[in-house]
Amino acid sequence: MHGIHHVTAIAGKPTQNLGFYTRTLGMRFVKKTVNFDDPTTYHLYYGNEAGQPGTILTFFPWEHAAPGRAGIGMAQETSFRVPVKSLGYWVNRFVEKGVPHKAPEKRFGEPVLGFSDPDGLALALVGVEPIEEEATWANGDIPAEHAIRGFHGVTLLLAEAASTAEVLTNALGFKADSRENSLLRFRSPAAGPGGIVDIREAGNFLAGRMGGGTVHHIAFRATSDAEQASMANKLLSDHGIRTTPQIDRQYFRSVYFNEPGGVLFEIATDQPGFAVDEPLASLGSELKLPAFLEPRRKYIESALPPLPKAA
Repeated sequence: MHGIHHVTAIAGKPTQNLGFYTRTLGMRFVKKTVNFDDPTTYHLYYGNEAGQPGTILTFFPWEHAAPGRAGIGMAQETSFRVPVKSLGYWVNRFVEKGVPHKAPEKRFGEPVLGFSDPDGLALALVGVEPIEEEATWANGDIPAEHAIRGFHGVTLLLAEAASTAEVLTNALGFKADSRENSLLRFRSPAAGPGGIVDIREAGNFLAGRMGGGTVHHIAFRATSDAEQASMANKLLSDHGIRTTPQIDRQYFRSVYFNEPGGVLFEIATDQPGFAVDEPLASLGSELKLPAFLEPRRKYIESALPPLPKAA
């Protein structure tokens, strides 16, 4: 099973971030934890009911983070999939909620509704069929028939596509699919969410800058530690790219590397998943810390701003 595992972005105010993704977009608050490298900052996870790989958008909400700038070497857009018939519902909802959005357009024959979150992160809804039976989360005011079904994919803004394309197809399991103007599409052979990576070739365009409203990294799926190791070995042997050692992120195990275009990529295992430290029915209800941070819980909790109950 290949494709996108999760996408992690940088946000500002955590309460604003939580409200937008759970109430405006109707995603499930899957996990409330901290940035393991900066435990005075939350790490917030949103996805479908079970927090399945391919549905998870996560955030480091640094309230005073300087705004980032989209540009070369960064993810330009993160897109979700919804049923085609639901695009009209979402246009009306965005108007009602005051969500900045663009006029619907077509890409690769699919209807696309671009919009942005409160920090300016570029997002889109893509109408896809047939996905009505795919798992979602419907514990809010958005009818299940219109709810988000996980990722459609990501669009990378790069100077040139060839080197990154080789990594996607040789090491990460994607296949070259089609081209539309400056967009090149790569598709995972596996069905389901998170199966698309688009590359927009922009030549000598302005370089991006990491900050609020930008994607920090993109994680790709490995079904097991062995598959992850095989992918890492291929990166080194075929592309001269060395990954980090494996890091235990509590809900998956990860290695990281910068792909040739400059975007930070991760390879994350599907296991053990988000129910490893709390029941599926109560995901996201309590602050969860890895064992090495538990001795600092009181200090960490005192440093974190309170969050309201998620929708």
